[in-house]
Amino acid sequence: MNNGPRKLLVVEDDEGLQRQLRWSYEDYEVIVAGDRTAAMEAMRTYAPAVVTLDLGLPPDPDGVSEGFATLTEILRHAPATKVIVASGHGARDSAIRAIAGGAFDFYAKPVDIDELGLIVRRAFHVYDLEAENRRLSDAVGPQDVLGGIVTGAPEMLKVARMIERVATADVSVMLLGASGTGKELLARGLHNASLRKAKPFIAINCAAIPENLLESELFGYEKGAFTGAAKTTEGKIELAEGGTLFLDEVGDIPLPLQVKLLRFLQERVIERIGGRRPIPVDVRIVCATHQDLDAMIASTRFREDLYYRLAEIVVRIPSLSERPGDATLLAHHFLAKFSRDHGRPFKGFTPAAIAAMTDWHWPGNVRELENRLKRAVIMAEGIRLDAADLDLGGKEDGAAALNLKTAREQADRRAIRLAMARTEGNISSTAKLLGVSRPTLYDLLKQYGLEG
Repeated sequence: MNNGPRKLLVVEDDEGLQRQLRWSYEDYEVIVAGDRTAAMEAMRTYAPAVVTLDLGLPPDPDGVSEGFATLTEILRHAPATKVIVASGHGARDSAIRAIAGGAFDFYAKPVDIDELGLIVRRAFHVYDLEAENRRLSDAVGPQDVLGGIVTGAPEMLKVARMIERVATADVSVMLLGASGTGKELLARGLHNASLRKAKPFIAINCAAIPENLLESELFGYEKGAFTGAAKTTEGKIELAEGGTLFLDEVGDIPLPLQVKLLRFLQERVIERIGGRRPIPVDVRIVCATHQDLDAMIASTRFREDLYYRLAEIVVRIPSLSERPGDATLLAHHFLAKFSRDHGRPFKGFTPAAIAAMTDWHWPGNVRELENRLKRAVIMAEGIRLDAADLDLGGKEDGAAALNLKTAREQADRRAIRLAMARTEGNISSTAKLLGVSRPTLYDLLKQYGLEG
């Protein structure tokens, strides 16, 4: 964060309006430019985070061509800059075109100082959020946390540090967490931080393989053991010799196979299907499940003795909704990745998209976020992803809280955002549409963190 006043660049050729805007922004260091050349000189000299830009600049004061050229040049020079455009020339069409071209927001002349002040504060707020996300991404990026976990949340950092501590101890580890929380990524991180990292990491999803095939997948089989067994084949346990075997969804292992797995864990030898020769195997077991194993043990669907063999160390993985700030941090990470993969450069997210991601409860966790970002990168048409691109625009929360205060706050947020969108951000019109006074609307915006 800056220690001195924030720098605000006002690109406006009307000297009277220049003075008015200077007086209105005493909390900021206001730099004024009257044309594109002066604006770009100010960008290079002061690097302002926020710019207000009149589209009607000389030599085209009655049109918008010079204003749009200035917008393009500013964003080419500093893509993170929040540019707020103004126009009295076909304001709505110009505004839509400007937003599509990368502008943060717009206002129509004549200027409403209160309204514009709110938009400017929101722009600085979003700029700071995005800068913090970039800082966190650099600070705790894939190279720092278990070789691949992107997080800034204390809850997830605690999990990562715990796994790093147990990685060098040759004990079985059980990862408990909902689907999509990154259990396999954590298991790989554990393996890479262990003394076995030079040996194989073998993963098998026990829920994805039919019961009658799971035993042969794990233990292998001898030639002729059954119809179709044309050659002797090693199982996943043997293939992981010296390394780590990751059993995902271990709760789906059928009871008869649980007995054979327990014997292996006790004696550290296996027998292939159709074989009689015991084969010693040195392998570390890491397993994961989203199921309630305590309930499964109580109903005799999972062996208690096997559980204690597998769960020498238990690590509980928080859901994405329990990791404050990680949704937007991961969204920037996935946006950069998929933009590279698909050759579609984007300049980030709109404020509505950031707000929607922050409010969403993410029932599918990181996997859901990743899938939404991949689909948006392929399908979106603008240069910034919006809430609608992420399919988060106005969708009802299927797990809405029964707490009345929480439900009321969620309804208030949705109503305010919808009204702001319908009135194109005009505070007076929004207040009228919502049936409240302007002071009340300002209070609500501040209460729900919507004012920037």
